[in-house]
Amino acid sequence: MYKTIHSEPYKALIGWLKACRKSKKLDMRTLAKLLNLPHSWIGKIETRERRLDLAEYVRLCQALNINPHTGLDLLISAMDKSSSAPKKKQTPKIIKK
Repeated sequence: MYKTIHSEPYKALIGWLKACRKSKKLDMRTLAKLLNLPHSWIGKIETRERRLDLAEYVRLCQALNINPHTGLDLLISAMDKSSSAPKKKQTPKIIKK
């Protein structure tokens, strides 16, 4: 099954969160301190090694003082665009013995 963490809409959402953090002149360590989390948690989110759940997303938005609805609107818009894009045809993998 396709992992949403690798999807373009999720990539757009995380890019937006990162841009918001940078626009507020916050580094990962400072943001992590606001959330009482290790800075590696922020790094793993921003590099998409770890997926945000909904409660974490809202908490992150609150720490950044941004509206979570804005990010959700971005995500939905990106999902609409990606669902209207032509699907790539998967070719079967040949396994040699």
